[in-house]
Amino acid sequence: MKSMSLNNIDIPTTANFVQRGKGAPVIMIHGLAASLHDWDELIPELTTNGYASYALDILGHGESPKPMSRAYQMDWMFEHFMSWMRSLHLTEPAIIVGHSLGGYIALEYARRVSAWTRGLILVNPYYSLSQLPLMLRRTYRHPTLSGFVASRLPEWIFRIVVDVTSLSMGHSMGAVHSLPEHIRAQTAIDYTRTAAGAYNLLNTGEDLTGHLSSISTSTLVVWGEHDQTLAPASFSKLVKTMPHAKGLTVNAGHVPHQSNAPEFNQMVLEFLRGL
Repeated sequence: MKSMSLNNIDIPTTANFVQRGKGAPVIMIHGLAASLHDWDELIPELTTNGYASYALDILGHGESPKPMSRAYQMDWMFEHFMSWMRSLHLTEPAIIVGHSLGGYIALEYARRVSAWTRGLILVNPYYSLSQLPLMLRRTYRHPTLSGFVASRLPEWIFRIVVDVTSLSMGHSMGAVHSLPEHIRAQTAIDYTRTAAGAYNLLNTGEDLTGHLSSISTSTLVVWGEHDQTLAPASFSKLVKTMPHAKGLTVNAGHVPHQSNAPEFNQMVLEFLRGL
């Protein structure tokens, strides 16, 4: 397995990913404790409409490599993503889609490699620790403990948590759950597959607030109005700060691309047609 060395830690450069369709490349990056299955509803729509879809498991997640470390660093994550992007040998700039932590990676890519970024689609994006409620900020100050606990809980406990959260949110169309059964099941699996050290990532990334005004890529920001993980007000602030950003809200929580997939997919396709 190919690897690179960062801070005396060997970081694999390979990644588990799926590729579907032909056309302009669309790269999809999931959030913390998730996987490429976040995009199972979007990929068929992109394929049908003439786009080449690429979705990966980021470092420490899904079926991608998981370095043995109790404290992952954001620069590892970004360099792993960049190495994977180079391996695709794309011949044209890509549209980058990022959810939550994936939004951070997408913003960094657009900031550092603007010439190869055709557009950004940010879904409830993370860009600053200040977006998190105080309780979550305190939790992430102890990432070793959080990761230790998470890595040892059985899947059925995660499933109970996911089900209770889904029930409490409900659905804008009147359904009992905000998330369909297959998505709840996959979410629980993804939690158990996440490397314990990955919970340190939010502590190590640079606050991107001061860089947002310099990212001039055409951007669509979509967010759930009832997000309890990241402050919804932070998304409208991002839209106002980025020069070419448009914001759209969904009656949803932290994962509108999963809970409200048909609505979200139409927003994405309309934005892509305008690029």
